[in-house]
Amino acid sequence: MIASAFAALLLLQALDVRNHSVEAPSPSATTAIALRAAHAPVIDGKDNDDVWQNAPRITAFEEFDPNPGKPPRFATEVRVAYDARNFYVFVRAFDSDPKRILKLLARRDIRTASDQIKIIVDSYHDRRSGYEFAVNPAGVKRDFAISNDANEDDAWDGVWEAGTSVDSLGWTAEFRIPLSQMRYAQVESNTFGFAVWRDIDRYKERVSWPLYHNNVAGLSSQLGEVQGLVGLAAPRRLEISPYAVSKNITVAKPDGSFDHPQRYTGGLDFKYGLSSNLTVDGTVNPDFGQVESDPAVLNLGAFETFFQERRPFFIEGAGLLSFSVNCYAVNDCGSENLFYSRRIGRSPQLAGPEDAANTGTNILGAAKLTGRTSKGLSMGLLDAYTGREQGVLDNTIEPRTNYAVVRANQDLRKGQTSIGIIGTMVNRSLDQFTNGALRSSAAVGGFDFRHRFARSRYEINARIAGSRVTGSAAAIDATQLSSVHYFQRPDAELNYDPTRTSLGGYSGQVKFGKVGGGKIRFETSYQRVSPGFEANDLGYLRRADWQDQATWATLQFNKPGPFFRRLFWNFNEWNDWTAKGLALDHAVNSNVHFELPNSFFIHMGGTLGGLGTVYCDRCARGGPALRTESFISPWLGIQGDTRWFAAPSVWLNYWKGDNGRSHSFNVNPTMAFRVSTGWTATLGLNYNWNTDDRQPFGNFTDTGTLTHYTFAHLVQRTASLQARVNFTATPTLTIQAYAEPFVSKGKYSSVRELSDPRAASYADRFQPYLGPEAASPGGFNVKQFRSNVVLRWEYRPGSALFLVWQQGRQDFEDAQGTRSFRGDLDRLFSVHPDNTFLVKLSYWLDR
Repeated sequence: MIASAFAALLLLQALDVRNHSVEAPSPSATTAIALRAAHAPVIDGKDNDDVWQNAPRITAFEEFDPNPGKPPRFATEVRVAYDARNFYVFVRAFDSDPKRILKLLARRDIRTASDQIKIIVDSYHDRRSGYEFAVNPAGVKRDFAISNDANEDDAWDGVWEAGTSVDSLGWTAEFRIPLSQMRYAQVESNTFGFAVWRDIDRYKERVSWPLYHNNVAGLSSQLGEVQGLVGLAAPRRLEISPYAVSKNITVAKPDGSFDHPQRYTGGLDFKYGLSSNLTVDGTVNPDFGQVESDPAVLNLGAFETFFQERRPFFIEGAGLLSFSVNCYAVNDCGSENLFYSRRIGRSPQLAGPEDAANTGTNILGAAKLTGRTSKGLSMGLLDAYTGREQGVLDNTIEPRTNYAVVRANQDLRKGQTSIGIIGTMVNRSLDQFTNGALRSSAAVGGFDFRHRFARSRYEINARIAGSRVTGSAAAIDATQLSSVHYFQRPDAELNYDPTRTSLGGYSGQVKFGKVGGGKIRFETSYQRVSPGFEANDLGYLRRADWQDQATWATLQFNKPGPFFRRLFWNFNEWNDWTAKGLALDHAVNSNVHFELPNSFFIHMGGTLGGLGTVYCDRCARGGPALRTESFISPWLGIQGDTRWFAAPSVWLNYWKGDNGRSHSFNVNPTMAFRVSTGWTATLGLNYNWNTDDRQPFGNFTDTGTLTHYTFAHLVQRTASLQARVNFTATPTLTIQAYAEPFVSKGKYSSVRELSDPRAASYADRFQPYLGPEAASPGGFNVKQFRSNVVLRWEYRPGSALFLVWQQGRQDFEDAQGTRSFRGDLDRLFSVHPDNTFLVKLSYWLDR
């Protein structure tokens, strides 16, 4: 495939680290000079080291939020130093009233209502990538990796130090960042992109050097420079983190009793620097038991539920491997992507009810190669291998599988233009249990292009991808019949062939927009997905056979007005069709977001959709397209000031369609508490009233081989309560607790079948269904509970001890029942729990 053909060439270019000299530019208002340290400073937040007495000072800070260019309320001074293996920064944040400096404890990477110092370093100096290192006065650290000029990866955790101190002049922050944690060109003299941001949280003001512009696209491209970095080391660095795990789990026995076996395992994470700008990360037999469980859901729709990736190995550097599909401003890019790492180690696809305890496939090993050359080539390669999972009936419920992805992006014109490719490949070792159900192989390749012009104010994007999946006739038939494709739709005019052993398709998109400058932004886009495009072996795709045109425009007021601190107001329209032109939706939408002077946020908007004559081609679950009515969907959100002891928020959503026959209302109030400096808690309720007059009920074939596509009137109520408690003893010792009970119950009635699905009148589209299923349609009562408690102690930099307790409960009934929600919870907590107790110890070694 195209990605494989380019892989060797990309690797050779990435390894090009030939020395050459760089002439440092003359100092300017956006240029800093780093002083080489004869002796390493002590990282204690004090400036009594020799290097800080002599290092040049940066003082030209300006406010960028909320009043861009305004002189800052308090002065800030920055000094920069380095040696062969470390990059040092000292920041003095003056404050006339140090007692009012906000400093709250939290675990690493959590943003609190506190003051903060952040330094941003673009070590490649490519104006596209970089690293952010932030600390608050209490010593809580946050860090990010930057990709594509503005994407921030908060899962990246570097190994670095920061010391802070509050004194009579304000507060200070001192940083030591090992050069081994960053990537840079191996040259005689380096110039890094560099900036410093300061948050004065009690005034909700942010200042920076150099001045950051909110109305200009990008982050790395707005940095200043730090020069004078001569003779930096280029180590072939090696980091190893072996770990050991002891785990006690609940296992159901055939006789209905439960066992709690103790299991011991171990593994290894490693990181090796092939050069100063190319790194290999790997993991052997990984365990992610400390990761929070997925939220409870009940999916009655046609499409697969998307869950966010939470595993650190796959989150870190994910931006380098990303290739979005159906990504445009109107849907905020959504979740569809050619690389969805949750496919690796997924729950076994062929697991039966008896295999409920098996929630994940064992990852035997995985490795990824990431980096960026001085010539602007960024690349990412990942390969993972998962083992065979065996069910309790001695059958294969997930075969041995190899997953591979390669992604490369070449920047041109100092990052204003870029071209990229991606390739993914999945190969499964099928056997008698899996050959008829799963595809044997899948390959996807893609190309993308981005070009900014007119001083980076305008941008053109284009991307195209192709796919091919192979397998037995039964497996490819199942692919065609799946909700992604529904080739069997009788009015779709698709070439459904149950004898196929392969399936191919394509996806394409083009966008044009204004991304910077002034108060106005806009984007217009067109995308098309052919009926046979399939990316779900290693990606996430909701549906194929789809095309969309959409336009988004917004007014941005970043400077405070008479009744707001900032305001954003957008207007949207979109039109959806199948690939052959059947209208699926015509809609308009408007949303406004603004921050009040008291730091409350107000969000509101609404959609008017289903305009004109439109159809739902997925409602009948493989049946004919059903004409649908217009709908209206207003919403409102209010968020309180996070500096308060108790910060409230509430979200309200309403939907009404089918000429008033269907409607839903959702309310989600949340309260965030700051009990003390180290104690925080969040309590949120989510309640949904849903009445759906055309809920798919099932497709039934009678003795005459006639298929009846049935719908029912569904009345459903769903409630969940999310509770989180966090205790931070020190920035390196934290306890987190999370719990969520979930109940969703509904009752079906008025079962009907399609008669004339395209009739102009709603009532004429259906007729009573007389099959036996309609006599007692029943309902459902689904109850779930998810919780985990995690103690994390970073006993030395990069090394951690985890103590974890996870508990899950679930119960299903095929009738709504008469119990109250409290009664449903009583029944849920009478179910035997699935408990996991885990101790995980890792130790970080750097060579």
